[in-house]
Amino acid sequence: MSNDSTAAAAMCRVIVTVACCLLLVAGPWTPPPVDGMRVLAVETIAGKSHWNFMRAVIRALTDAGHTVTVFTPFPDGDRDNYTEVDTSAAFRMKLDVDLAEVLEKFVEPSSILPLIVTVSRSLCDAIFQDERMKAAMRPRADRGGYDLVVVEPMGSECVSHAATVLGLPLVFVVPSPMISYHEGSFLGHVPNPAIVSHLLADHAVPRSFVQRFSNAVLLAYSVFVVRYTEWSLKRAEPTKPYDTLAPIRPSAVFVNSHFATEASRPVPPNFIHVGGLHLEKPKSLPTDILEFIDESSDGVIYFTFGSVVKMSTMPDYIQKSFKEALAQVPQRVLWKYEGEMEDIPPNVMIKKWFPQRDILLHPKVKLFISHGGISGVYETVDAGVPVLGFPLFYDQHKNIANLVDAGMAISMELLSVSTDMVLNSILELINDEKYSINAKITSERFKDRPMSPEKLIVYWMEYIHRHNGAPHLKSQAFNLTWYQYFLLDVIAAVLILTLIISFVCYTVITIIYKFSLKHIMYNLKPKTEKLS
Repeated sequence: MSNDSTAAAAMCRVIVTVACCLLLVAGPWTPPPVDGMRVLAVETIAGKSHWNFMRAVIRALTDAGHTVTVFTPFPDGDRDNYTEVDTSAAFRMKLDVDLAEVLEKFVEPSSILPLIVTVSRSLCDAIFQDERMKAAMRPRADRGGYDLVVVEPMGSECVSHAATVLGLPLVFVVPSPMISYHEGSFLGHVPNPAIVSHLLADHAVPRSFVQRFSNAVLLAYSVFVVRYTEWSLKRAEPTKPYDTLAPIRPSAVFVNSHFATEASRPVPPNFIHVGGLHLEKPKSLPTDILEFIDESSDGVIYFTFGSVVKMSTMPDYIQKSFKEALAQVPQRVLWKYEGEMEDIPPNVMIKKWFPQRDILLHPKVKLFISHGGISGVYETVDAGVPVLGFPLFYDQHKNIANLVDAGMAISMELLSVSTDMVLNSILELINDEKYSINAKITSERFKDRPMSPEKLIVYWMEYIHRHNGAPHLKSQAFNLTWYQYFLLDVIAAVLILTLIISFVCYTVITIIYKFSLKHIMYNLKPKTEKLS
């Protein structure tokens, strides 16, 4: 080899070595930083658990240096990078509702779905008739404009009106698991009812034929009812400003779900799991509660049905069953109960409010008795505590079914409880180690993440801003009609082609058959007949 070739080879090795060293020093590629975004956020539901999720989204953005203006019925007070517009005067709060009202209005799809659409549109009226919102949708040159609009969707597409008017990228935050009957309009894809349980279903996975059939019927029914209700309201009411413009599609949808408890399913890239986003750092327990827990040698049970249902409105036979069952367990019980309770069992402490997150994280808590609200579900999953579930409405049946599927819960029907049923379920959940083991396994899966939900929120918001709304994340299904999406035109073409081919084949076979039959008959005739 010549000296020139040797020198060239040596030079190449030096260049490669230097390049590799530079790559190691530089590390992986990171996106360019995003200067402080201005975000307009709108809370559209007057529910405390809904606001807790939205507030966590906003907190992640403000902590990252972005500025947020939020319209909310739950004002917390302004802070750095954060401005509130109080809408509580126009919103009806739904707290401590009677159980009878819940079971009447919020259980059956035929009643809850039209109600959701109606309420959602009425709240859109309240939001977009507000002079402060009208001013926000008229950005002035002296104060600059917004970069993103963040909204909680619910029953109507009217919630996207601000983003539509401003021509800005839209981000949806969903504080429940994905809303099945809106998934097509949000993401372009309808969830496959053969593998994805409906939000209102009572099963985690549609395994049997009956479940798949009922799941498909429920999906078709809910999509029809929601769209029909909105269509009929548009016809019955005067034309609303939010009905005059075609709503834009969200650039991303942040969903309060996680594959540790939700069955695996196909999702587009702009469907982002941020389950447990609302979980805050634990705080010290109040002294009386801490002493009550620490002095229990057999551990503690925590019992609540959340902030919506007023437990004191439960029928007497249900309250009696709970009190008699809880009085027989060796554990102490923290029971969230509104009002005065008669015949309180000696091992029970009642209060109108408990620091739920901090209680569940205490190592002496053995069981969580819950209605299955998604906030409580992720608090108990994070803590690794088994659950006795009494789902009442909306997504709660599916939420509890997911925990049952994970092997960390038992589900019961509230209206059919008895003392023995409650007692036996409590004892099984506490004494059978498989439930606590599965709860710990589920908790480990839940916590094992490449990035925290807060960082996911910030990353994807900034990504959308960097890429001008990230239209490439949106499904191509939005470019299709409904019959094209379901391949009905292709199926029709195949059927027509099949019919044409079948007809041609039938015609050819008929001609051949007739010709063959005529030829055979001719050959069978006597020669004299053939000659004549």
